[in-house]
Amino acid sequence: MQELSTTRNNHLIDPSLHVWGWEIPVYLFIGGLVAGIMIISGYFVLKGQYKKNVFSCFHLPHISLALLSLGMLALFLDLEHKRYVWRLYTTFQVTSPMSWGAWILVLVYPALFLNTLIRIPEPFRNRIKLFDRLSERINQHPFAIKNIGVMNMLLGTLLGMYTGVLLSSFGARPLWNSAMLWMLFLVSGLSSAAAFVHLIARDTFERELLAKADNGFLTLELFVFGGFISGLLTSTRVHQEAAMTILTGSYAPGFWVFVIGLGILIPLLIQLLAVNHKVRHSPVAPIMVIAGGLLLRIILVAAGQDTHWTLASFPGN
Repeated sequence: MQELSTTRNNHLIDPSLHVWGWEIPVYLFIGGLVAGIMIISGYFVLKGQYKKNVFSCFHLPHISLALLSLGMLALFLDLEHKRYVWRLYTTFQVTSPMSWGAWILVLVYPALFLNTLIRIPEPFRNRIKLFDRLSERINQHPFAIKNIGVMNMLLGTLLGMYTGVLLSSFGARPLWNSAMLWMLFLVSGLSSAAAFVHLIARDTFERELLAKADNGFLTLELFVFGGFISGLLTSTRVHQEAAMTILTGSYAPGFWVFVIGLGILIPLLIQLLAVNHKVRHSPVAPIMVIAGGLLLRIILVAAGQDTHWTLASFPGN
């Protein structure tokens, strides 16, 4: 990553020279998942569902804090110059997606923490008196609770968008250089989050509600995929060849089978049958959706690194 690939003299290393491993797809997936969970839990807070013990928004902020920390660990492991990560927080570069991401994450943690204080889980009550007092103070002001919900939805949206903008800003990689990528990652993150809540929900109403929401997100994701691919195919020859790496090239089997087929179409069909009471709800469909969201990022990151302007312009190299 450009801003973190600095030498002791603070010279930037070309990010296209850095080969990203498993850490970046995992980071992008967890970031999108947490973003979706923040939007969903924020919506639940606005609707007052935090008052009901059966709703998963009671647990989602706590899970999000743990997941986000795992994602940050994956990102940290990928950095070439780990000792200089602090430099991101000594400045703010308006044109730098990484700078935006770093500061968004600074705001995400306190937003999630405030969300946890709305309802402290029973096993953790009376353990830390300060948290109990803060929770009591927050619950005395319903308007403050709504603001926490709005803040989580807003920051979740920014976090989900950022995971796509981070890749699309690398013009040297034609597959990533699409204005639709941020939308694709945001919708995919929402779909994975809805599937996750559907998976852990124990209340019938909530499970069905999230299954219906996920059906909407999966359908929207198909349309966004169409826009993403058609945008590449109607652009320059370089972008067309980049699109072919996932449509007909070496990454096509994984893309069509695991991302589109097993990650979207089949779980969409299963969940449509479930919400219409044709089949019982089961963990199969949400697990497929979550796995598809992870594989989407693995394939796009790997395929993107195999596409660049040099080989397309000079095939003999």
